[in-house]
Amino acid sequence: MDKYVLCITGASGVIYGYRALKELNRLSTVEVIVSETGWTVIEEELGKQPKDLMEEFPKALFYDNRDMTAPVSSGSVLKDYKGVLVMPCSMSSLASIANGINDNLIHRVCEVALKERVKTVLLIREMPFSKIHIKNMLKATEAGAIVSPASPAFYHKPRTVEDIVDFVVGKVFDLLQIPHNLYNKWKGGSKT
Repeated sequence: MDKYVLCITGASGVIYGYRALKELNRLSTVEVIVSETGWTVIEEELGKQPKDLMEEFPKALFYDNRDMTAPVSSGSVLKDYKGVLVMPCSMSSLASIANGINDNLIHRVCEVALKERVKTVLLIREMPFSKIHIKNMLKATEAGAIVSPASPAFYHKPRTVEDIVDFVVGKVFDLLQIPHNLYNKWKGGSKT
């Protein structure tokens, strides 16, 4: 079974990480790291506490973001994973990842994933971008990460917020070749 690490940082848009967790938990083995601010945003935006997520997803393995000795912090372990997803990725996490600063487990896992050439997707959720953000996106991309803004399309005619969330999560899954039915893929325009 494929293994993934899902990281949820303190940016608004934790619904993306939550939706990815629901789907990954169904499809594969998923290990989860939530930053301290990520937990705060989860409580604010989803009304959930850490125990709520751990009870909802008993198959998922949750790591404390301060635990720098977690197995996934090691390249000899992480090299066998199919991907690392940071959903959402705050701009401060982007900055740390892009500049090789790892003062927590999320940053360490991303650093290790990049050095081991494990696909790493950073779903950034911020607007507008400052020049610093853009430079950090370039650095992260040059280091091997895939920087993906949470930018939904509308050709699939979404009717709910969930439809929009599923599109964005589905696009991230596409990047990692994770099979899904989260949105209807583009089939081309009508012929005239």
